[in-house]
Order: sequence, then structure tokens, then C-alpha cells
Amino acid sequence: MLHSKIQSIGIPFLAGLAGAALWTTFITNPESPAPSTAVRSLPSQFTSLSSAGMGLPPESFVEASQSSTGSVVFIKNFSGTDYRRYSMFDFFFGTTPSQQVSTGSGVIFSKDGYILTNAHVIDEAETLEVVHQKQTYKAKLVGTDKNTDIAVLKIEAQNLPEIKLGSSRTLQIGEWVLAVGNPFNLTSTVTAGIVSAKERQINILGGDFPLESFIQTDAPINPGNSGGALVNVRGELVGINTAILSRTGSYTGYGFAVPVDVAVKVANDLIQHGEVQKAIPGVEVSEITPELAKEMALNNLEGVVITRILKSGAAEKAGLQANDLITQIGDWKITGKGSFEEALSYYYPGDKVNVGFQRGGKLEVASLTLQNLEGGTGISQREFYSSEVLGARLESINAIDKDRLKLTYGVKITSLTNGYLSDLGFREGFVITHINEMPAKDPKALGPYLEKFSGRLVLEGVAPNGQPFTQSYQVR
Repeated sequence: MLHSKIQSIGIPFLAGLAGAALWTTFITNPESPAPSTAVRSLPSQFTSLSSAGMGLPPESFVEASQSSTGSVVFIKNFSGTDYRRYSMFDFFFGTTPSQQVSTGSGVIFSKDGYILTNAHVIDEAETLEVVHQKQTYKAKLVGTDKNTDIAVLKIEAQNLPEIKLGSSRTLQIGEWVLAVGNPFNLTSTVTAGIVSAKERQINILGGDFPLESFIQTDAPINPGNSGGALVNVRGELVGINTAILSRTGSYTGYGFAVPVDVAVKVANDLIQHGEVQKAIPGVEVSEITPELAKEMALNNLEGVVITRILKSGAAEKAGLQANDLITQIGDWKITGKGSFEEALSYYYPGDKVNVGFQRGGKLEVASLTLQNLEGGTGISQREFYSSEVLGARLESINAIDKDRLKLTYGVKITSLTNGYLSDLGFREGFVITHINEMPAKDPKALGPYLEKFSGRLVLEGVAPNGQPFTQSYQVR
């Protein structure tokens, strides 16, 4: 009996040591991503894991609640005027249409006022306010990333209680977690649950390169929790609460959070560079389906299969081919598209990484030098032009779009609201290649030209599905 008890304690203990060793190996491996020099860094190693963190019920969540609630803020998004609630009766009684106000949560990322939240929380905001401990601050938008649904705000304040950072990489299924936020405008609300799954893809994100590798939890998350903190039993941030799986709009069982390791990388990039520094391997991949596994004579469904190789990209230079099965990136085991995208998200352009793959049933390794979206290996600053008149954000097309659409240049519509271009029938993803037979290469030249132009306008380009188009307009 005593012997069996020793075994039951020893096996999890050894497993924990093995996990810690693997983590230490990962962060010290020269082929792993270089540590960021931005505002916040993730813990470099974990020397111990509490029994509560390993899935055993803690005596209470008081300590975790007390150490995290002070770092979660209330966000107010003031957008356009709401005319839907305005009628002729309001006119007679002297009332006016009211401004729309939506709310959400955020997490204090640094003592000097950087706030982490969701991109959808601040979407279409005209002004933003952050409420912390009954004090209201005007907030400035530092940047957003639709690919991960992460945004960074800045308020003018000092000595704020920045949240302690944990790690989503070492977070285990079955661990206790708390969701901290402001559901239904109820500030500083804490709910508890466990990590139900990791690397979940639920196909809700926008952007050109959506990164979905969500932490799934049964800790109740409701409207207003978006942008709030998912913390472990030590009160350390492990995720940014983002979505719920519900047909009613309220919690019905599962919520999803962006892994903190991903959120921190995105936040540091937005603060330092103004945009996320995405490292691309130069491939398109897909999940392994049972049918594909049978066709390729695979023993399981783990990994991702290469469906397309980018011309002159990192993968082509390293000798990878279509139908190769990627099973590992650095020290990351690739189980599906979620883990594939997450593993790459921690690297920077110019980083070298070993990629393990199968070809014809044989295991091989290729060394890739990851590239930026322009095809280079340095920090990228993409050219863009935002216009309220056009109701659009225009960007130069990247190397992936050039290869996919067989173009050498063009200006892409990457964001679209009500405005001139939507009135002309354009949608996000359209690429303009010519304007009145002149090449369209620079968004900063194309935008002002369209804003001021009158007369006969001819636009040529390629639709998101690859179909070429030519449209003629008479503009006054």
C-alpha cells in the first residue's frame, strides 16, 4: 500500500521534472526564438509547480484573485451616434441621438500605462476610456492585430499594478484558472474553472494570417469579459479572454483565451515597431484528415501537410516540397495547424529554425531562415495609408500575395468601413494594380489621388478569389 502511494506521487513528480527540463532546453536552445527586448518578458524558467496548479483543488482562490483583480481595467468604447434609438417623438421632446458606448476589459501590461485588450473591444472607437480603481483615463490606441485579436492602449499614469506574467506554453490541461473581467458592466468579477483544451481553432479571427491556438476553459466568460485576464492559481496571466461558444450571447459552457505568450509577443511588437513582426516559413499548410492520412499511408493525424511552396521563400530555399508532412518546429511538436501557427508566432524574421518533416515515410530535418512579409529577413515596416474619406486602409501587397496572385506589385484594401471605396463596390482583400492605366504601387500615392480625383476613373486589379477585374466610374 505504501509502495503504491509512493508510485502515485513519484510519477507526476517525475513528469513535472521532465516538463521543466524540456522547457529549459527550449529556452536555451540556440535555434529557439531570441528573447524580446521589449516592455515585458515572459518568465525564463519554472523551478517549481504548485500542487494546485497541477490540477488538485486549491483551498481557495483568494490569493490569485487578490493579486490579479487590481491589474484588470474597465474599457469604454465611444463610437458613432446611435440613430436606431432615435424617433420623431425624440425630436418633439427635445432629445438628441446618443453616442454608442460598448464596454470590455483590459489588463495592465506595464507600470507606465500600457494596457492589453482585444482588438474587437476597441473596434470602430472614436474615443476610448480606461477606468481603474474608480479613476478614469483617456486612452490612446497604440496598435491592433486582427490576426490574434490583440490590441494595446496607452494611458498617462505611473506606478500601476502591472500583472504578473505566467506562461501558456507550460499551462496544462486540467489546471485551475480564473477569468477576471467586467461582464455585464459588473467590475472586478472573478470566475473559476479549468483548462479544458489547448490549441483550439474556432475560425472567428480576421486578418490575412489568423492565428488561432486558443486556450479553452470552462471558467464562465460573459460579454464584457473580452480583453480580461485568464490567470492561474498563482495569479499569473496565462491568457487574454477573447470569445465564448454560445448561441445566446452568454456563457453556456466554454470560453476561449489568446495564450499569454502570443499576446506578449504581439504587444511588444506593437509597442516597439508599430506592427507585428511576423516570421514566415514560405509555405501554406493544411490539417491532416482521416482521408488524407489514408492516402499518404500515415499512422496518425498529427502534423500538417504542405499544400503550397512560396517561390523564393524560406522553405523552397531549404528544400521543402509540397506534400511534405511537418511534425516539428524547433523543439515544438506539431500536432495540427494551431500548434504550427503558434510555434511560428514566437520567432522573428531572420531567425533560423530546424523543421522536422516526413517525406515518403522517412524523417528528415531542414534548416530554415525565416523571412518577413516582404521576403527579407529584417524588421519590416509596411507602407500603408488610412483614409476616412475612402473609408479604407491601403497597404502594399506582401510577398505571399504577390506569389498567390501572380503579381509584381499592387495596393491591397486591408480594412474597409463606410466610405468612397465601399460605395464603388469594393471589399476587403481587393488588390488595385492600375489606376487610369498607371501602375498602383504606393498606397501613400494612391490614397490622396483617389481622394481628390474627379472625372472618368478606371481601376484594374485582382479580387480576393484571384479573378482579375476592370471597373470604370464617372466621379464628380
